[in-house]
Amino acid sequence: MASPSADDQGPPTSARRERPSRLIDVGVALLLLVADAVIVVVAALLLVAVGLGTAPSPDSSRRVHSRDTPFLAWCVIWGTPAVAAVGAFVHARLRMPVTAVVQALFTLVCGLLAVAWTRMLLS
Repeated sequence: MASPSADDQGPPTSARRERPSRLIDVGVALLLLVADAVIVVVAALLLVAVGLGTAPSPDSSRRVHSRDTPFLAWCVIWGTPAVAAVGAFVHARLRMPVTAVVQALFTLVCGLLAVAWTRMLLS
């Protein structure tokens, strides 16, 4: 039986990347989970604070509408879920399934918070 030619014996990593160890995947996922939780809590507190600050006074019969939300605010509100989605995609491509799931859930929560922020700012 003849051995395969030298051309057929390429390094195995050239066709497929090796995945990181499960321990590294879980460690990165835990670090990102803590960071994501802090981001979500701060965003939710800001949502409540800004929402209460813009609520009309019960004594006032007139409502003041402000449509001058800066473009940078919209970039932050909708950029955060976009960056989280890119992070989930990158971790999936790096073959880190636990981290990819954590980032996908963070993307979902960021999307819901972005919708809530948008509704509050446009009302």
